[in-house]
Amino acid sequence: MTSDQLTFDNPVERHAHIKPHASWQPLPGLDAELDPKADHGETSYRGTGRLPGRKALITGGDSGIGAAVAIAFAREGADVALSYLPEEQVDAEAIAEHVRAAGRTCVLLPGDIRDRELCRTMVADAVAGLGGLDILVNNAAHQVYHPSFDELDEADLDRTIQTNLYAMFWITRDALPHLPPGATIINSTSVQGYNPSPMIINYASTKFAIIGFTKALAADLAPRGIRVNAVAPGPVWTPLQVSDGQPAEKLDGFGESSWLGRTSQPVEQAPAYVFLASPESSFVVGEVINVNGGANVP
Repeated sequence: MTSDQLTFDNPVERHAHIKPHASWQPLPGLDAELDPKADHGETSYRGTGRLPGRKALITGGDSGIGAAVAIAFAREGADVALSYLPEEQVDAEAIAEHVRAAGRTCVLLPGDIRDRELCRTMVADAVAGLGGLDILVNNAAHQVYHPSFDELDEADLDRTIQTNLYAMFWITRDALPHLPPGATIINSTSVQGYNPSPMIINYASTKFAIIGFTKALAADLAPRGIRVNAVAPGPVWTPLQVSDGQPAEKLDGFGESSWLGRTSQPVEQAPAYVFLASPESSFVVGEVINVNGGANVP
């Protein structure tokens, strides 16, 4: 079954033909090698002109949710800069092709955002390449499971906190001088911030912290006319899952515990980011949109 985001159909059946199965890739994981392929909206997302002339920096923009947001933003009229690890170049170039096919500028910014100086340079390069900046999507994340708390590797704990939290603070601070009134910041948190799984306790802890960061920063920046919000996805089929984000055996039927009985595809997350980036959400501040297929969360 094929459909786009404007098609009227049964949400239980949408994308149900994409069935995750046990598989594994070394970190950081590539969409180019993901089986089955995820839907980022390459053929299914149709823009309606909601972000004309906007300029967006998206971290983790090479695959998964970030890639879907990049395609959606471009088809809504925005130019896009993508931040990603150098090892993910093949994925970033594939997404850049879709952005440029929509007639928009795409700036590629490889580098590890755990490096403080890299964050400064990345933001500066995004501003130079786009001619400004008015949307920041803090989406990049690191997730590796550990069978128990006793086996939590402290080096991986550092990597998780540096990628998911420190970089978010740094990039946001570097971007702020460039963000005019009307600009928006959108942070990717997770259902894990509300319903944490013990085997990804480090990841879940950072996602809980991102909710607090979002709400506190929203209160700080609202008087400047800069809105800050977040999206909390549920299970989404991305390379993060197959690169030790979950045990390989848990990927059989991944996401079937959601109320819709299936995992989400990245394209299903993108409309929430489009809404929060657009003037349509002008009175939405400090909120978290839960796109999780059904879960008991606040």
